[in-house]
This record gives sequence, C-alpha cells and structure tokens, in this order.
Amino acid sequence: MSKTIGIDLGTTNSVVAVMEGGSPKVIPSSEGKNTVPSIVEPAKNLVGEVAKRQMILNPTNTVYSIKRLMGRKISDRQVEKTKKLAPYAIVAGKNNAAAVKIGAKTYTPEEISAKILQKLKTDAEAYLGEKVDKAVITVPAYFDDAQRQATKQAGEIAGLTVERIINEPTAASLAYGLDKKTNQTIAVYDLGGGTFDISVLEVGDGVFEVKATGGDTFLGGDDFDHKIIEWITSEFKKDNGIDLTSDKQALQRIRDAAERAKIELSSSQDSEINQPFITQGKDGQPLHLTMKLTRAKLEELVDDLVQRTLGPVKAALKDAKVEPKDIHEVVLVGGMTRMPRIQKLVKDYFGRDPHKGVNPDEVVAVGAAIQAGVLAGDVKDVLLLDVTPLTLGLETLGGVRTPLIDRNTTIPNQPQVEIHILQGEREMAEGNKTLGRFVLDGIPSAPRGTPQIEVTFDIDSNGILNVSAKDKGTGKEQKITIKNATNLSDEEVEKMKAEAAAHADEDKQKKERIEAKNQADAAVFEVEKQLKEHGDKLDKKDKEAIEEKVKTLKDLAGKDAASAPDLKKATEELLTASQKLGEIVYKKTEEEAAKAEGTKSDNKKSDSSSEASAKDDKKGADVEEGEVVEE
Repeated sequence: MSKTIGIDLGTTNSVVAVMEGGSPKVIPSSEGKNTVPSIVEPAKNLVGEVAKRQMILNPTNTVYSIKRLMGRKISDRQVEKTKKLAPYAIVAGKNNAAAVKIGAKTYTPEEISAKILQKLKTDAEAYLGEKVDKAVITVPAYFDDAQRQATKQAGEIAGLTVERIINEPTAASLAYGLDKKTNQTIAVYDLGGGTFDISVLEVGDGVFEVKATGGDTFLGGDDFDHKIIEWITSEFKKDNGIDLTSDKQALQRIRDAAERAKIELSSSQDSEINQPFITQGKDGQPLHLTMKLTRAKLEELVDDLVQRTLGPVKAALKDAKVEPKDIHEVVLVGGMTRMPRIQKLVKDYFGRDPHKGVNPDEVVAVGAAIQAGVLAGDVKDVLLLDVTPLTLGLETLGGVRTPLIDRNTTIPNQPQVEIHILQGEREMAEGNKTLGRFVLDGIPSAPRGTPQIEVTFDIDSNGILNVSAKDKGTGKEQKITIKNATNLSDEEVEKMKAEAAAHADEDKQKKERIEAKNQADAAVFEVEKQLKEHGDKLDKKDKEAIEEKVKTLKDLAGKDAASAPDLKKATEELLTASQKLGEIVYKKTEEEAAKAEGTKSDNKKSDSSSEASAKDDKKGADVEEGEVVEE
C-alpha cells in the first residue's frame, strides 16, 4: 500500500511531508532543500529553484503566486490588482476565470499549480523509493468553495488522488498539539506569502476542535514586497527621473532585492539594496540602484498591512466567544510571522509571547502528513472537527434567505420545487450570493402544506458543499455539487459582511413583512377551505362578516406597501372572526361522533331482541300439541 503524502501548496513556497516510523518527516527536494519555490516556467516546464534562477532574465514567461488566482474570475478586484503588478499576462479563460498566457498558450491556475504538485510528487517518490498517488493538500481556512475545488482539480491533474483538503491553521494545530494531553484553547496566526488566516481551536487528548476561523485571502508576504518595491521605485524616480516600473526585467530584479531585504530585516536593523546597471540614464550612461532600508522604515511602510490582520483576529475571537486572555498559546505559522513587528503585534494583542516551537515554513505540511496518517490508520486516537467559514442557506417563499448552517458551524423541504442555495449574511435572498439552483420534480399534486421536502447540506471533510433535496412522500431525490464557477471571491465576502451590517434593519423589516404575508396567505387559504365545507351551517350575518375579513386580508396582502404590523393585525382579525366557523366544525364533529355511538347502541339492542325472539321460537317448537307446560 503506497503512502499518502501531506502537501502545503503555498503562495511563495511549497512543502511535502510524510509519516515515517510514527513521526512526520519533511521530504527534501531534489535540490536538497525542505521548501520548493512555487514558481513555474511552463513553456520550458521548469519548476521550483530552476525556475526561480531564470526568472530575472525571463520575467514575462515565469509564473509565481499563482495561488492568488485559484478559483477567481477575471473581473475580481484582486485579480485586477495582480494584473498591474505581475510581469506575466493574466487573461480571461474559460467561463471568464482568471488564467495566465505564456507565449501563445493559455494556462489555468490549476494547470500551473499541478506542475508544482508534480514536482513535489516526484521528489517524494525519489525519497520513498515507491510510487505516490495519494495526498492530503492544505488550503487557507478562508478559501471559498471555488478555490477548494480548484485546488482539488490541480491535485488530480498532477496524478494525485486528493484524499482530503484541510485548512492550513488546522493542519498547523495538528502538528502543534499532537502530544498535548491537557485541554488548551489556542489561536493559530497564519501569515504566509499570499494569504492570512486566524483560527481558534480547542486541542487536547487527541481532539482538535475548531471554534472559529477568519482571514483574508489577499493579504500576505507579496503585499509586503510590493510596499518595498513601491518605495524603491519611487525613491529612484525622485533621484533619477526614471520610472523603473515600466521595465519588467528591472522590476523583477527589484522584486528579488525587496524580498531579500525583507527577510534580512527580520534579524538585522538595516539592509543594503544594491542592483548595479539597473537601467540607462537619459545620457546613455548606466545607472546603479543603491540604497539602504532600515527596519524602522520597513515597519512604517507596511504598518497598514500589519494592522489589517487584527480585523479577522477580533472577528474570529468574537465568533468563538473567547477573549484574548482566554487563549493559552498563539502559534505562529507562515514565513511572514518571523517579522519582529508581527510578533510584537501578536504579543500586544494577546498579552503573551507567541509560541515559537514550530517551524513556520514546515508546520503546515507536517500537519497535513499527520492527517494523511490518520486517514491511513497509522495515527490513532485523533479527532478533527473543522468549521465552515461562511453562512449557507436557502431561498424560501417570498425571497427570504433562510440560514441552515451559520458561519463557523462545525462541519457536521409541489409538483416541483426549485432549490436555491445561498451563501452570505443578509436576511433577504437577493442580498446573498447564489451558489447554485436545481429543480426537484415529480412531486404528486397535493393540498398546500402537504408535501414535505427534506433538504440536506453535506459539507465534506474538504469543505466542499453538496446539497440534496428529497420528497419524503415519493422518495424522489435530486442532488447538486456546488461548482467553482459560481462561488465567492474574498472581496464579495467582506462586502457581504458590510452590507449585512448596514442593511440589518431594512432586511429585518423585509423578512417580517414576508413572514407576515405568508401567514396571511395561509390563514386565507384555511378559512376559505372551511367556508367551502361548512359555510352553509353559519348564520348569514356571521358568514358575511368572515367573507368580508377574508376579502380585506387578501386585498392587503396583495399590496407591496402593506406593512408587517398591518398584515398581522388583519390576520388576527380574520382568525378571530372565523372562530364561529371553528365552533361549528367542532360541534359537527361531536354530533357525528354521538350519532355514531347512538347507532352502535341501537344496533346492539336490536341484536339482543332478535336473540330473545329466536329463543322463544325454539322453545315453542319443542312443545308437542296437547302437552301441558308448567310455568
């Protein structure tokens, strides 16, 4: 039986690990390093270190940070931002999904990611000496369904059966807490190359329960690099009057220098940026780029990015119903958490030094390997309970969004009915994101309220959503797996949250009106039904009073401007007026029951009389003519 590997498919670097002798082991690359740069030159099929070495001379054909395009549309605001910064061409692919164009060929983000996964797969096979075809792959906790689907498809393209998609902070918690016997509440602060995640978990004695998660799928080391690049190019233009951002080769050299400076400033107070012959002056003479970047200046440049991480942190703690003082450990994950300013922010907010006992570059892959071991049966007594990051719901009568699974919930109903699946936080269906629609047909005609449709939301262990609807009367069933073409981008998620807060009162009023109208319609239907069956037993005056109330309520319910209080009042007046009708229905029921009982009693007496008469006849027949019978 082949081994299942654990893969951290990162924005900047990727790592592969495996369980060996009961312990997780990071597999070194063919170049002898534990991390593989997530860089691809697809035309020449170069991946990792070899692709990185040639990217300065070949920037337009070398793809990096492809993870940021996974599962996104070309119209996505963040894709537009990336298009302005990336030296390679980002174009519209199939279904307007974001893709990259290298030469004459267009590649999907799944194809580029698959090349990185193939490199990791090959390195693992060389290390283990056997074929590898199964993997557990990690994704940011705040990845939506489209991005998870894209990651799974990349694995399949690479020749891997993706046994499980696992959230990166959750994987890190596995690596951190595998040997923890006492219960702890921990926070995993994961700031990587392209994404930020925060998860709050309870861990201990083999149980890993995610209480809440949050994040930003477009906040990471790349953004810190861009701040440095903007500063370098701005300073150079100020000194020399030349804009280096239009020179893609020069810009790639600056990007490389900016990343090195950022890394150096985690351990030193200043860094020299030296790029000779960066361009030519107006007089044709070569110009050199030489400047010094201090840690203080870097912290000033990136302060807004650092502060942005606090928003998701506060939201996650609120959803988990804990305070910063309730957190026993804060585990730092991702290369950017080596930055002293990040560590200080974490210490100041949580009131404790962050935990540094794990390698931030490797801990996610180690956790993925542990999960692979759990699935293979090599790791025992581990229970992992994750959550869904966004609310899931259905559209019900009147366009109301009915939540079925709230965000941060543990991943644990006519001849036809359209099932409309929604994702988001607004009360009304129209304010949320459509994930999918399907029709359940073949339902037999029946009175209103009789059919029962059972809707099941199934979030699998990869966080991918399947929805099924079943008519409980006939057993007819339809299913849908939510496809990546219809899912949320991260700015839509944030927009939804803001809109939900801004329109909370408006949505509440709309929802109350819809519910009041539904109740009014139901009352009219029921009273009209009873009038049809029993109205002839009412006094003319009482019947006309009820019919007047029915007409009033029907007219009111038909007006868009009718308020919920007015509808409720009219409904109550109709129900009060129809009480006479109810009394007649109950009285008739009692009379029919009494009549049935009386008929049964009369039949019993008749049977007794018949039996007595039969006995007398028999007795008379036994007496012979002329015989005297003693009384």
